[in-house]
Amino acid sequence: MREIDITKVEGFLFGQKESEDHHTGCTVILSQDGATAGVDVRGGAPGTRETDALKSENLVQHIHGLFLSGGSAFGLEVGSGVMRYLEEKGIGFDAGVTRVPIVPGAILFDLRENDRGMRPDAAMGYEAASYAFQNSHLKQGNYGAGAGATIGKGKGPSFSMKGGLGHYAIQVGDVKVGAVVAVNCFGDVIEPETGRIIAGLQRNGKFLNSEDVMMSEIMEGHTNRFRGNTTIGAVVTNASVDKPAANKLAAMSHAGLSRTIRPSHTFVDGDTIFFMGSGKISCDYNSLGVMAVKAVERAVQNAVTHAQSTNSFLSANDIQREEH
Repeated sequence: MREIDITKVEGFLFGQKESEDHHTGCTVILSQDGATAGVDVRGGAPGTRETDALKSENLVQHIHGLFLSGGSAFGLEVGSGVMRYLEEKGIGFDAGVTRVPIVPGAILFDLRENDRGMRPDAAMGYEAASYAFQNSHLKQGNYGAGAGATIGKGKGPSFSMKGGLGHYAIQVGDVKVGAVVAVNCFGDVIEPETGRIIAGLQRNGKFLNSEDVMMSEIMEGHTNRFRGNTTIGAVVTNASVDKPAANKLAAMSHAGLSRTIRPSHTFVDGDTIFFMGSGKISCDYNSLGVMAVKAVERAVQNAVTHAQSTNSFLSANDIQREEH
């Protein structure tokens, strides 16, 4: 197994765009030739678009792009901009009278620090799609869908930290798998090998452990003082997958969140993962799932270790500097 740049996964283009204040944004993944895709929604507060089309029994077999966006439900408008760009390129499902781009997506809540009221919209989605075609590339940290992301919210915003966007890709033989994740979770982000918290619920730079705090306050009847969370992401591969397998692999990929985020999949998270296969290489689905989980794990960690502090939220990097 070796690490590769996610843009080296054949069949996909990557782009993103942030607001002027960098407090919100969107990330897009495009497939000119269409990709077989599935999705699995685990959180109790999701916000999604076109996910029903990905059910194994439904007609559409390929999607032409997907988006991850901030802006809460307002961010779903990003999909319209991506569709418009792809339509102009002549990319989409052949409906006879026209080609209809199939562009599912998911959103996260990042409205707290966005004091100017900027929200991802169709224009931002269009720009992100344009950037993907011009120069397929993704920055990590305070960019794209992770621009306004925050984590560790069990005791309110003053105890929270900066989240972000992360990606990671690996190759085994000819098979390539990559993950893109916008981390905006209710819980803490941990290092799976050691169980050490690397970002999350904190006070004056000292971690409090979200799960311990929640269990100590179980009789209070509420732990969602800071509503609006959700970790959203996508796994891409050059392997060949059918639609039922893509849905199952999306479900398997959630193990990467469970290993790195504690707690994950809560009532106040809308955790959603897509899986996309460009259909070029044959491989064992179980092995593919293992690679997907590894990629998601590292993408989550990269999201917080690349994040930068803002006026309101401390980053993992600054806490580590203080510890040393």
